[in-house]
Amino acid sequence: MVIELLKELISIESSNKDGANTAVDFCAGWLTRHGLSPKLLENNGYKMLICEIGSGDKTIIFNGHVDVVSGQVGQFMPFEKEGKLYGRGSADMKAGVAAMMCALYQLSEKHLDIKIQLQIVSDEEIGGFNCSGYLVEQGYVGDFVICSEPTQLDVALQAKGVLQLDIKEYGVSAHGSRPWQGENAIEKAYNTYQKIRTLPFTTESSEYYSFPSLNLAKIHAGDVYNKVPDECTVSLDIRYLPTQRMEDILKQIKGVTDGSVLVNMFAPPIETSKDHSVLTQLSPILKKLTNRDPVFFGQHGTADTVFFSKKGIPAIEFGPSGANWHGDEEYVWIDSVYIYENILIELASSLK
Repeated sequence: MVIELLKELISIESSNKDGANTAVDFCAGWLTRHGLSPKLLENNGYKMLICEIGSGDKTIIFNGHVDVVSGQVGQFMPFEKEGKLYGRGSADMKAGVAAMMCALYQLSEKHLDIKIQLQIVSDEEIGGFNCSGYLVEQGYVGDFVICSEPTQLDVALQAKGVLQLDIKEYGVSAHGSRPWQGENAIEKAYNTYQKIRTLPFTTESSEYYSFPSLNLAKIHAGDVYNKVPDECTVSLDIRYLPTQRMEDILKQIKGVTDGSVLVNMFAPPIETSKDHSVLTQLSPILKKLTNRDPVFFGQHGTADTVFFSKKGIPAIEFGPSGANWHGDEEYVWIDSVYIYENILIELASSLK
């Protein structure tokens, strides 16, 4: 059942708003045909659905997205080869969504001591603010969140925080033939960047990370060849550790520039305890169904888990095995999808 459902999902070209909305509608129809009662919501033109089963005081959220990055036409024609299912979104993350849907259907026929709330959203790849962010603000929250991003059936307990900022440096304009009469803002900005690369925060490490990351993402300056530029803006994408504070990083950066520093976007890091009761229940199930010890790790990027973490709700990324997501030969291991579905079923059945 789950692989056929996954193939249908992959076949929906959901790299734009209309396509992603179509995929959400498809999921709602599938759930309805299987005796469940999904609720469709919309925010800023983006669709999402909620479907809840079970009873009890605790709620576990299954969260997944059906939007994908753009791909070639052939990538929306799924095919199997050597135990893998290829196609855009096969790993990221329609496999996780299909497994969660099928697990919910199987669990709906059981007595559960907890509630399971499935959330399927349509805008994770562009930030998630219209769907998961909106759901959290509307009160669709629980006691623990599993986001089915592809993790090779390992458990991402942590994720780096995000700090995206613009630094504007000011120089002095002059004729391009006499650069010594001016002060080149591009050179000044690049020197500031080089100083930032050696700041104390860049050398720190933690349990799951050897270092934070610093990406020089954009440089904007100059308009003609024959003029020394008097303004330059460099844009940085910093992914900082759960053990670090954004305020401390900003203080260090402001200490090496006399220009202006503008925070464009930030998201706090995620840090879920390995000792959380859901994870102590999950670990033996993982070991039994994967025949290996559970692996815990930290993600370098972020997912929709960040919206729940902001509210203090423990969240993990945990999903099937695959490779090349966002690439030309994206695939998911078929066996891992079945295993993932069964892990979700056993976990939900064991929680109280």
